[in-house]
Amino acid sequence: MATSYDVSMTNFDGNTGDDDDDNNIHYIASKSFNQSISNEQQQQTMNGYKILFHIPARKILIGILIFLAILISLLTLGIILNYFMVKHTNWFYPDRPNISHQHHNNNEIYSILDTYSKYYPKLTRLYTIGYSNRNKPIKVLEISDQPGVHEPGEAEIKLIGNIHGNEVVGRELLLHLIDHLLSTYHSNSSTRSLVDNVRIHIAPTINPDGYENANEGDCMGTVGRYNANGRDLNRNFPDQFVNNDNNKKQEIETEIVMKWTKQYPFVLSASFHGGSLVVNYPFDNNKEMVKNETKCPDDDVFRHLSLIYSKSHQYMYNNDGRCLDSCDNTVDYFSQGITNGAKWYPVAGGMQDWNYIHANCFELTIEVGCKKYPLSNELETYWQQHKNSLLNLINSTYSGVHGFVYDNHGQPIESAIISVDGIDKNITTYKTGDYWRLLTPERQYRITASKYGYDSQTSTIYIHYSYRLDFTLNESIL
Repeated sequence: MATSYDVSMTNFDGNTGDDDDDNNIHYIASKSFNQSISNEQQQQTMNGYKILFHIPARKILIGILIFLAILISLLTLGIILNYFMVKHTNWFYPDRPNISHQHHNNNEIYSILDTYSKYYPKLTRLYTIGYSNRNKPIKVLEISDQPGVHEPGEAEIKLIGNIHGNEVVGRELLLHLIDHLLSTYHSNSSTRSLVDNVRIHIAPTINPDGYENANEGDCMGTVGRYNANGRDLNRNFPDQFVNNDNNKKQEIETEIVMKWTKQYPFVLSASFHGGSLVVNYPFDNNKEMVKNETKCPDDDVFRHLSLIYSKSHQYMYNNDGRCLDSCDNTVDYFSQGITNGAKWYPVAGGMQDWNYIHANCFELTIEVGCKKYPLSNELETYWQQHKNSLLNLINSTYSGVHGFVYDNHGQPIESAIISVDGIDKNITTYKTGDYWRLLTPERQYRITASKYGYDSQTSTIYIHYSYRLDFTLNESIL
């Protein structure tokens, strides 16, 4: 409530005759005017600044502590919710597809691929690359942030399962990889980075006919290994050294894979087998067809890629490829869990050598375990063992140098040759002018881009892990 004081104004003569009375009148007037102001409007000052609020320091401290407690509670709640969304996605998305840890026959695989492509239409494309001898579709699920489109500059990888029909773990690993990439895309930044930057093509089975003859529980047999014509598809590709009855004529499944490989600018590939635990890299054979290490020009690169996989596995690297589930108590030994193919045993007509020689694609043959057709209750363990290896292999697609080759008008040059001094293996640019050359990190390289009708260009670079290098070629004056 405001307190008012009435002030009586009196005229005074200039001479009052009493100095004390004059001072008293001035004091009363000043006091009256000051106190006529409402108590609510009075403002105090400290060091010349107005004090707007009177809040004890104790209350300020309590307020800050309450705010921090609320903030910490919200952060904790967010972490808990994120954990449950990642670990128990079905609680939040009950209609989201999921894959059980059990064996899936061909029709079930087709259904799974179809279901995932429909549930994630913005991240997938399901396509068929051909039909087996028994007219079963060989399907591929593409996973990408722009499915159906080659984004210039973006590397592509293919992952293949079940080339041997009775080696079935690869089928299931690839199905669970599909589920992981798609179900964690929005909640996991690492997954999102993979899908956004690598175009991933997954073919769970390229030998569906052979699979139908295989039997669960088969540890090291051959029933179901071959296609419907009795051919081993991993001995059926054209070979640089040997032409024999197994590969002189290509089976329809082989032709399908060869055409598919040439259709896309695949940089890296992996084919999943069973019967051992090791990453196998080229060359798979030699002219003499004898057991002897036969290095390809990119031996260092393949060793680097193989070690990425084996080191990421739970025990492939540390246990030197020795299986914990050996079928006959015999144990293969592979130093660091990797091997040159011909050093292990020579194979003519293998798929990985054909990829390296006839395409820009570096392929690994990955033996995922000693049991070819394990029981269903063992499959979850296989997934846990190989999960990180699969993800890190995809991530290694950019290991080396990549970029574009343009002409002096800024147009991309198709089929320009990318060569590396000291490595007798060239690759070529895609129709959009982009290229990817896998190389071993932490080394210096001299790289040349060339094409007939243009002046070549050379650059010397040091690659820590991944390096972007573009070339501009001027037309030659002939």
